[in-house]
Amino acid sequence: MVEWLVVGLGNPGEEYEYSPHNIGFMVVDRLAEGCGVRVKRKDSRALVGRAAIGNQAVLLAKPQTYMNLSGEAVKPLLEKNSLTAERLIVIYDDHDLPWTALRIRPRGSAGGHHGMESVIRCIGTTEFTRVRLGIDSTRGRAEPEYLLKPFRREQRLELDDFLDYAAQAVGSIISEGVEMAMTKFNRRARGEKTEEE
Repeated sequence: MVEWLVVGLGNPGEEYEYSPHNIGFMVVDRLAEGCGVRVKRKDSRALVGRAAIGNQAVLLAKPQTYMNLSGEAVKPLLEKNSLTAERLIVIYDDHDLPWTALRIRPRGSAGGHHGMESVIRCIGTTEFTRVRLGIDSTRGRAEPEYLLKPFRREQRLELDDFLDYAAQAVGSIISEGVEMAMTKFNRRARGEKTEEE
């Protein structure tokens, strides 16, 4: 029986594979790699793979609905596996956070992220854990040409460590609980002076 559903948000298709908007997919792939599994099986309009993280059975998922309809895959995956929203972790990009910042939160609004808006609308609650990954290296407005294009060269140099860190954070949520994970893994990016609310 699956005990957790871990969903990374992104867009299907090779053209988006290495873009900032797909960093949620990348973290799910990094988790799968660490567990020796692949996220390839089709289920409920998503690609999924079963893994053991912290001695718990976890379903890793990458919705194939395109970002703005992500909830249409998340809801049936929860229902099919008899999971409540308290057992859902959603990993996604946040252009309001500086590059390499990470925030774990046990609940909250979508913050203008269309993928999260879809998840909240479809499952009918904001009471689920989210891992927000900072992708904005300019502190400017995130336009589609930035979100959907490949990472910049200077970001690619740091991406591997960032994905490892995010995967470790998800593992901590599952094995130690969200409060402990927040204490250990919530971090500011270099040069970020204040903690956002």
